[in-house]
Amino acid sequence: MADTKEQAPPLTGFRDLVAHFEKGPKPDRSTWRIGTEHEKFAFYKDSLKPVPYEGERGIGALLNGLADNYGWQRVLENGATIALKQGMASITLEPGGQFELSGAPLEHLHQTCSETGSHLAQLRDVAGKLGIAFLGVGFSPIWSLEETPIMPKGRYKIMRDYMAKVGRLGRQMMFRSSTVQVNLDFASEADMVKKFRVGLALQPIATALFAASPFAEGRLNGFLSYRGHIWSDTDPDRTGMLPFVFEDGMGFERYAKYALDVPMYFVYRDGKYLDCSGQSFRAFMEGKMPVLPGERPTAQDWEDHLTTIFPEVRLKTYLEMRGADSGPWSRLCALPAFWAGLLYDDAALEAAWSLVKSWTAEDRESHARHRAPRFEIARHHRFQRSGRNALPHRTRRHRLHRRDARRAPDRTLQNRMGRRRKPRVRGVRLLALTFQNQHHRHPDTQSMIRDPEPPARRLPWACPGFRVRSRFARPPRNDGRVYAASSLNTSPRLIALSFA
Repeated sequence: MADTKEQAPPLTGFRDLVAHFEKGPKPDRSTWRIGTEHEKFAFYKDSLKPVPYEGERGIGALLNGLADNYGWQRVLENGATIALKQGMASITLEPGGQFELSGAPLEHLHQTCSETGSHLAQLRDVAGKLGIAFLGVGFSPIWSLEETPIMPKGRYKIMRDYMAKVGRLGRQMMFRSSTVQVNLDFASEADMVKKFRVGLALQPIATALFAASPFAEGRLNGFLSYRGHIWSDTDPDRTGMLPFVFEDGMGFERYAKYALDVPMYFVYRDGKYLDCSGQSFRAFMEGKMPVLPGERPTAQDWEDHLTTIFPEVRLKTYLEMRGADSGPWSRLCALPAFWAGLLYDDAALEAAWSLVKSWTAEDRESHARHRAPRFEIARHHRFQRSGRNALPHRTRRHRLHRRDARRAPDRTLQNRMGRRRKPRVRGVRLLALTFQNQHHRHPDTQSMIRDPEPPARRLPWACPGFRVRSRFARPPRNDGRVYAASSLNTSPRLIALSFA
């Protein structure tokens, strides 16, 4: 593929900006899709060093190997392969060499898992011959910023230079963080607003559930999601919880006005990235861009600019959920299950909105910036089966030793645990997802469910009047709970919200 982009028609006014978002609504639910993007760190198995772009065993060689062996189409910049495309999927490079699959829009979660598994199998085949392996965590665990290689993409040099001017941790975000995100559709502008609000309010929950970045430079960094903490000091003009989303009048126009005033990074012309960092797109619309005097932006410029805005939830022609750390295969499939279960089911979406709509901007900001990165929502350490019900091992109430819990028969354990009392809490309990389906069970998914994990606990950062707990969701029944069973051929055991 050539390294230049065909220039789109120039924009004539604000309505052209809004029209881009108006292409997004899909009233027909059968056309809704799930897109998943996930990153991982590449390193050499023999030396445990990060992989540079150059060399016979570098990232460039890996990209070319995938293109030669699996039919990916090369995307070039200055003669170097910097990305791959295949249908609606693409493989791209983040600034520090984080290897990203931007998956195609898919109909259901089993396709998502199949796509992820196929991608990782291709990587094992090609990267294995080069002595390269991959690590799925949220932050580079042992390599310093100085040890991290820089990918040969023009836009990253501009971003790197600008990041140092607006925040302490911007370069850490660029070169040392890794994420997984989910892209979801909406039916209308009103549906977009509701999903946007619920997604923003619950993004700290996702950060805590999928926390996987407790290490930096070989030491504990004091956070369970250091990647989540990094966003608190990256660039306040383009990150955060976007309080205006919860105000009256939120819609496509309001988001376009916000994006207009976010400082730009670059303009792409004739195969080159022109540095216009710090300039506003509003000035560009008026023909007052210093690097392109008198020239007005194109639709492609607007789309490029939207990719340089980094809130916890981002609007394009779909919504991007951006709050989770990267992780292993099972979690890559679990995050789309989490968000599809909440946002693609009307009852679950309405229940979630009714529970979070009273939260203040200060609550949301505090949870996202200060509390969520330090806590994870712990799932059950061990559970015993008694009939169809799982009996959790809860040390706070029962104080059973692990040895006794392993040896005790179900009935004896049930007697010792006694009768469960209704917890005296108000608000919402978030039940951690178990991605299992009655008809399709992947071995990795099953191991995820069986793996012992820490006991459930009450989190100190829950909103006033709320408590958050994690439990395995059971099939829906008439018990007053609202279960988020996705309409995309997924199991009703996906995720659940219940009123206490």
